[in-house]
Amino acid sequence: MSTFTPISYTSSDGLALYARDYSPCAAAEAAGGLPARLPVICIHGLTRNSSDFDELAPELARLGRRVIAVDVRGRGHSARDPDPANYNPVVYAGDIVKLMEDLGLARAVFIGTSMGGLITMTLAARRLDLIGAAIINDIGPVMSVRGLERIAGYAGRCGALASWDEAAGYLRDINACAFPANSDEEWGKWARRAFEQKDDGQLALRYDPSIATAIQTGKLRPTSLAARMAFRRLARRRPTLLVRGALSDLVEPEQAEWMRKAAPELHYAEVPNVGHAPMLTEPEALDAIRRFLAKVP
Repeated sequence: MSTFTPISYTSSDGLALYARDYSPCAAAEAAGGLPARLPVICIHGLTRNSSDFDELAPELARLGRRVIAVDVRGRGHSARDPDPANYNPVVYAGDIVKLMEDLGLARAVFIGTSMGGLITMTLAARRLDLIGAAIINDIGPVMSVRGLERIAGYAGRCGALASWDEAAGYLRDINACAFPANSDEEWGKWARRAFEQKDDGQLALRYDPSIATAIQTGKLRPTSLAARMAFRRLARRRPTLLVRGALSDLVEPEQAEWMRKAAPELHYAEVPNVGHAPMLTEPEALDAIRRFLAKVP
């Protein structure tokens, strides 16, 4: 597994933020005198963090691309916001703009899982010039109420746990419907990504519980005119790949069909026996991503 360089930066409103920076594989860069390729910015889902990409990012780096996986504010190593109202896609998108400015990046390919896809669409509405192409993972401007209710039922509601086995069991309980084939080893790996050990030995999820306020209170709606317009702006003007889990309860066939009709040029891939949201290391997802990126500078 490739190593990464930690990035620490500061948001426009003074919050300390974090990202992982994976350098492109030198061999891939040198092979055939390939021109410099657009970097990739990976944005995780609501309750997740940059470690979700610890297997995908090295794969993309081997393709000769720099990969930056962010911890959105309130998650992972990024600071928690004292004002929970700032946990929204507009503020998150502003943090991505600041990161790109700090790193001198004029444009990137975006990979957004769930909430990360909403952030990508928000960015498209405000700064389309920063997006060279996009991969949106099991998300869109129209979402199933069933999936939103399921996520609202667990997000921000887990207390401290006593062991890594308990942490793995918790993740299995809330995600088994979406990942029925996961092994005990895989759930243990997920636990190490999602939880951190405190000074008292207890394990706590690596996010501020307040990030879930919008979905718990119904402020995150299944669709909106602004979301649909942002999606059309993105998918009609930039190469866009939609990855969907075949078992997804957030992007069901009805929502996927709406997106494909709204943006006829949309690339589409479906991952069998996986729900919300694919890890993007599944063979079907990885193959689709590689083929998509092969056509992107």
